[in-house]
Amino acid sequence: MTAVATVAVLTFNGERYLREILAALRAQEFDGEVEVLVIDSGSTDATLAIIAEFPEVRLHQIPNSEFGHGRTRNLAARLAVGEYIAFLTHDAIPADEHWLTELIEPLRSFPDVVAVLGKQRPRPDCVPIMKYEIRRAFETQGPDFGTTVSRYTPAFDRDPVLFERASIYSDVNSATRRAFLVDVLPYRDVAYSEDQLFGQDVIRSGRAKAYAARGAVIHSNDLSYAEYGKRLFDEIVGMRKAGAQLPPPQAGYRALARALVLDPIDILRDGEYSAGRKLYWLLVNPFFHLTKYRVSRRARRFDLTDDAAFARGSLEARRKSRPAGDR
Repeated sequence: MTAVATVAVLTFNGERYLREILAALRAQEFDGEVEVLVIDSGSTDATLAIIAEFPEVRLHQIPNSEFGHGRTRNLAARLAVGEYIAFLTHDAIPADEHWLTELIEPLRSFPDVVAVLGKQRPRPDCVPIMKYEIRRAFETQGPDFGTTVSRYTPAFDRDPVLFERASIYSDVNSATRRAFLVDVLPYRDVAYSEDQLFGQDVIRSGRAKAYAARGAVIHSNDLSYAEYGKRLFDEIVGMRKAGAQLPPPQAGYRALARALVLDPIDILRDGEYSAGRKLYWLLVNPFFHLTKYRVSRRARRFDLTDDAAFARGSLEARRKSRPAGDR
């Protein structure tokens, strides 16, 4: 098979959104052949049955023990036949039939662009703190009407916040050149934050990263209150273990203002929440902010050699310690 692009979807018990994702991929309007590659790491729900409903999908299965966020994406690049490879998680749904065209276009238009970040639109029922953080994060990447390209500048060495914003990357919705990933700069084989580290590595290498606002997906993590803090802990500790440059934590007064003033205003104005849900989030959302404030500081001071303490605070460690069908 000769394909212009491969779309790689990594799955593990992804039945909730997978059928909708594969249907959206089938409906893409793209100039060239598209391969859809699914790498499943031991699903025990209906994931494999759903994949079987789409005979055009190429399925590759690996044991759950062999999965790694960076490692498995490197595997996908080696297996792919397309010149370009786009990555989706099993809960990210292409927003329209032009998603792939818009995501790949910067790679075709700019010779030094080797990585493309696509926009994420949070689900309407998303927890407010995550919904508004997703919106703000992508607003910093550029306007919706165009493509934004980020390249290295010496200012990044002086300002970690500026560098962090320029190098933001997420494999929820991204694309690169297959040969670049295989032969030049693969993902790091780390426990967490392989995508953010890849974005930083791309910028530091002197190459460019693009933000394709029109290549959007519908996505937000379905996390409970208990899982939210553990996931944040994983992200920060994972970045520290990999030696990544982190911006300073948010000041206490800013966190308080966001929790008690700014988010409540946004909640009251949010037409995607019912009146009852608005009241619920006005009461509950501040606790998510409190958790974020505490975990952000604890994770930045955490002793990286204390494996037992890491296991107690980690969402990834908790999920790996449970039977595969119970995650």
